[in-house]
Amino acid sequence: MHHFPMPARAMRRLPLLVASAFFMQMLDATILNTAIPGIAASFEAGPLELHALVISYTLTVCMLIPMSGWAADRWGARRTMMAAILLFTLGSLLCALSTSIAMMTACRVLQGAGGAFLPTVGRLVILKAYPRNMFVKVFSFVTIPGLTGPLLGPALGGFLVQYASWHWIFLINIPVGAAAFLAARRLMPDMRSGRRPRFDWRGCLLFSFSLLLLTLSMEGTSPLNAGRAGVLTGAAGLALQAAYWLKAHRTANPLFSPALFRIRNFSIGLAGNIVCRLGGSCAPYLIPLYFQLVLGFSAFKSGLSLIPMALCNLSAKTWVSRFLRRFGYRKILTVNTLVIAAALASFSELSPGCSEWLLLLLLCLLGTANSIQFTCMNTLTLIDLPDSYASGGNSLLSVVMQLSVALSIAFASLALDISGGRGNNAPAALQHAFQTTFITIGCVCALSALVFARVDRRKGRAPQADR
Repeated sequence: MHHFPMPARAMRRLPLLVASAFFMQMLDATILNTAIPGIAASFEAGPLELHALVISYTLTVCMLIPMSGWAADRWGARRTMMAAILLFTLGSLLCALSTSIAMMTACRVLQGAGGAFLPTVGRLVILKAYPRNMFVKVFSFVTIPGLTGPLLGPALGGFLVQYASWHWIFLINIPVGAAAFLAARRLMPDMRSGRRPRFDWRGCLLFSFSLLLLTLSMEGTSPLNAGRAGVLTGAAGLALQAAYWLKAHRTANPLFSPALFRIRNFSIGLAGNIVCRLGGSCAPYLIPLYFQLVLGFSAFKSGLSLIPMALCNLSAKTWVSRFLRRFGYRKILTVNTLVIAAALASFSELSPGCSEWLLLLLLCLLGTANSIQFTCMNTLTLIDLPDSYASGGNSLLSVVMQLSVALSIAFASLALDISGGRGNNAPAALQHAFQTTFITIGCVCALSALVFARVDRRKGRAPQADR
């Protein structure tokens, strides 16, 4: 794959700009999770009823991500990034002004319309701007500043809710968005594709509505989730997904080319992402709720407790590329998947008054393992893509990443419902529901080890590692 020619000065600054886009989205996602009980109290609702605030955002991102690669090729990376930042910042302002949960959910949709493009366009620019022998190193560097979002978000969200008001968790995005907008206008290269194929609007509608129906079939507060309706909604989502791929085989320029799946590591990486994230992507949403509703932590203490996990996640990014060269993708992903699964299931052993050292150990273990897992899964999926499939493959990976968050939270919420958590304020019942859910998501996550076992054992290893 030929990389986009850029001046040396621009190549030094570009990762910082892309990292700011990651930072905006990650700060917003993590700052909201610790604030959910406070927002629920403000609107006199139950905390477990507000997962729609997270799902509405991630689902919007899923439905619009397919347009991101085409939009960047059509209008250029700079204009696309600036428009995304503007929408995200406006959505944040409107969320702060919301007077009901329904209004805030609608404003989160607007926020998601901007958030759909932020990391996707940034990742695409990195993919095109740097040669492949620098890709893992640059990608790891880009995600490090972005991971300060999870480092600051939980504690900052808890602090603002406890000592100010939940409105500030959205207002804080405004100065960050303004700075990112000016930086994008000045520093973002105006990358665009030489050829501009027609956008597959029909395919986009089929694909997007299939994701919507699949998520609604699992979403606990949706009327489409109840009994037979849930089965029919899920079946309709699968049917639309099958219809899209049948159409893609007969379309000259499909939204996502079926030829992508002839690239072995892309197929394995994508499948592994789906299964692993379905189990583990709900953890940033589930853990703060568990701390506040079961362990009795305040919002601020809940946020502070998550800092070790974020620090370990951040520090692991600095050495994961060396780790990868030593052991290769297959060994790391299969073993590390089981570590994540065990860590998630172990949260079921925590109870009020539990050892703080045990809690610290679990959080550090989960943070480190997640950092290794996500970096390796994402680079495995993208690293063998030729130039002609870079936009489509990158966009499809982004869809899977965001969809997995929505499905994982919906799945965890469904598990909480089935275990008797919703509408039940009895401490013992809530604790049982969360414990059952942690064990369930850990088991689902462990299944992805079977997928990663199909990776070539030499993939990613440095030649000297085989001696």
